Amino acid sequence: MHMLQRHEWVLTAEEAIVIQQDLRREIVTTDDFGTIRHLAGVDVGFESDGTITRAAIAVLNLDDLQLQDRAIARRPTTFPYIPGFLSFREVPAVLDALEKIRIIPDLLLCDGQGIAHPRRFGIACHIGLLANIPAIGVAKSLLVGKHAELSDDRGSWQPLIHRGETIGAALRTRPGTKPLYISPGHRVSLETAIAYVMRCTTKYRLPETTRHAHKLASGPAIDQPTLPDAPTQQMSLDFGS
Repeated sequence: MHMLQRHEWVLTAEEAIVIQQDLRREIVTTDDFGTIRHLAGVDVGFESDGTITRAAIAVLNLDDLQLQDRAIARRPTTFPYIPGFLSFREVPAVLDALEKIRIIPDLLLCDGQGIAHPRRFGIACHIGLLANIPAIGVAKSLLVGKHAELSDDRGSWQPLIHRGETIGAALRTRPGTKPLYISPGHRVSLETAIAYVMRCTTKYRLPETTRHAHKLASGPAIDQPTLPDAPTQQMSLDFGS
């Protein structure tokens, strides 16, 4: 697979801000996709006291939410932990994992923020743009913005507002639990993002996509898992301008 890089990954925070401000202009927050058959959860963990980044992709059928494909990739960690810059720490390993999957997902659900980010360019934006796959940010905690109180009903949500702009939603996926913070990453509208997160959520707070990816990324250290043979699809990561 031939890939062209949009930027380097070993950067200062000041250089990373310039990249975020530049690339955010390319983010699309309206629906731009065809039929969704497969969705993938994306999550990242760390090994060896944070010196190794371990990214995981878990591909599920939309119809029954059964696991169809999965991949793990490891890379040395080259960017420090700084809130608002997690994509520069985590995305290189995610892209390596995407190269390994055999079933190309139609939609990514990323553990982290989309446009609900100080510079409107969270990890779901970064991954969606570079991979050219529609992406949703599914965050467990609030980074920026405020919202009104939610009811305790499953599926209730309130807009997440920051600097007078709707940047996402606080979404109750399970009664009696804290909300998730949903935002468009790339090529998905907010309303559609909420609908797909709810479609992937069963009896737990987190969608099944995230649950599967989290087990792979942060569970006991394992080698690349194997599944029965799946149809191979050509993955084309868009690193070009």
